[in-house]
Amino acid sequence: MRNTDSLDLLVKSRLKRWGQRPPGVKPRRGKESWLRGRPSDDESKICSPFLKIPGSTRLRTLPDGLWLNFGGSYADPFVDILAVEACGTIQNLLDKRSRFAPSTHSMMCLCPIGWMLAPVGPDDTLPRWRASRVMLHEPYGDVVVPVREMRVLYGIKSSHYRGFARHQLPHAHEFFVPMETLTEENCQDNPALRALIARASMSANFFAP
Repeated sequence: MRNTDSLDLLVKSRLKRWGQRPPGVKPRRGKESWLRGRPSDDESKICSPFLKIPGSTRLRTLPDGLWLNFGGSYADPFVDILAVEACGTIQNLLDKRSRFAPSTHSMMCLCPIGWMLAPVGPDDTLPRWRASRVMLHEPYGDVVVPVREMRVLYGIKSSHYRGFARHQLPHAHEFFVPMETLTEENCQDNPALRALIARASMSANFFAP
């Protein structure tokens, strides 16, 4: 358990360096507003966004890393998400994959009121609800928005990674990286990792002459 906790802390410390926009993600057509939901880098212990299915009040999905790209309009907002999950064991990988498996029901993202009212970051005092650009007025309660599209990046240990890549078939929304790459110093500047995340973004699905 101690090794798992230390790995979790290391991954989150690396993800905090990724900023408000995932490294490597290319701009797409139209309005976009990226905000990092997890991990939080403030000391106020404000509750961070999490994922849930409609009507659920207990079961939550709290990824190690979660980036929200707000889109739509004031009347019909949505988020596209990039989630990052660090998996220390194969069982942990299977458990986390099941939470993002294709399903007939929709996924929702709950953004706590405290998180929405707080500034974007230490160097940006703009409240997150304004930065989202899909809210006409300051919210007075938690904000729940539907997830339109998701991509999930799984970090798995090299010994597991080789076997998984050889024998398993990822879903279209899944991307995999060796844990050692995810936890290396300044991983956000790794060209190969940036290229992988770029392929995971929706802009990669469109022709760019």
